[in-house]
Amino acid sequence: MTQAHDHHAFTATAGSRNRGRLKFVLGISLTVLAAEVVGGLLGHSLALLADAGHVATDVAGIGLSLLGIWFGRRPSNDARTFGYQRAEIFAAVINAVLLFGVGIFIIVEAIVRLIHPEVASAGIMTIFGVVALVGNGMSLVILRPGQGESLNIRGAFLETLSDLLGAIAVLIAAALIAATGFERADALASLLIGILILPRTMKLLRETVDVLLEATPKDINMAEVRDHIKSTPGVLAVHDLHVWTITSGNPVLSAHVVIEDIVFDRGGAATILDELGECLSGHFDVEHCTFQLEPARHQLHEPTTHQ
Repeated sequence: MTQAHDHHAFTATAGSRNRGRLKFVLGISLTVLAAEVVGGLLGHSLALLADAGHVATDVAGIGLSLLGIWFGRRPSNDARTFGYQRAEIFAAVINAVLLFGVGIFIIVEAIVRLIHPEVASAGIMTIFGVVALVGNGMSLVILRPGQGESLNIRGAFLETLSDLLGAIAVLIAAALIAATGFERADALASLLIGILILPRTMKLLRETVDVLLEATPKDINMAEVRDHIKSTPGVLAVHDLHVWTITSGNPVLSAHVVIEDIVFDRGGAATILDELGECLSGHFDVEHCTFQLEPARHQLHEPTTHQ
């Protein structure tokens, strides 16, 4: 006998409730990105172009968050039982690879400019650096109310804070060039920003590859999950326990749970099923769980590969 416990209905998540904030911040970030590219080209400033690449990582991150929310709201069907949620992960892999290339290019170009410095316009750097500073400051104000309830929003908040520091680096470089004529200040700021891009990009790539490999989510301790399941009254053991992620913020669990024969025979499986669902949802935020409940006597003919 098999008992299953599934949650398929869409419920508004903290991320979806803050979708309007994310859209607003995405618009600001795109404006800052375009401004810094224009300023970098006009002022021959690699620092502005590097910070534009820095902002591009956030544009990608916020865009992926919105994409995940949008895909998460699309209904599943018989051909795609989890809908289109995994599309967010494929997009993230592509973005991570592209942004990694941007980071490497910035670092290499910064090293070249350290060896052969070019004159950057301190005035243009200052103007567009201020634009980036103001834009990122506005984004922080917009995201601050939602950062405590959504990991997506908190991630965007911290990334925007990092962009703010990048804009400050541009302004410091501009001030050094204007005050001392130190031409390598632009290249040094670019090198710093390029170094900031790579760890974040590698983190994004590592997380997306983990999802594609159906690795256990990092915030879930499998030993604790087993202990919680086995501590449920009437439960004797658990095996074939798997936890993986469909897309960001959507963990899934399946398990075979062995219960006492007398509990099973007296129809207590439904009660255990409800308790398991509440336990996994309450303690580990896993809403989509599937349990196969088995009486203890079932183990007598359970295939050895499943024990």
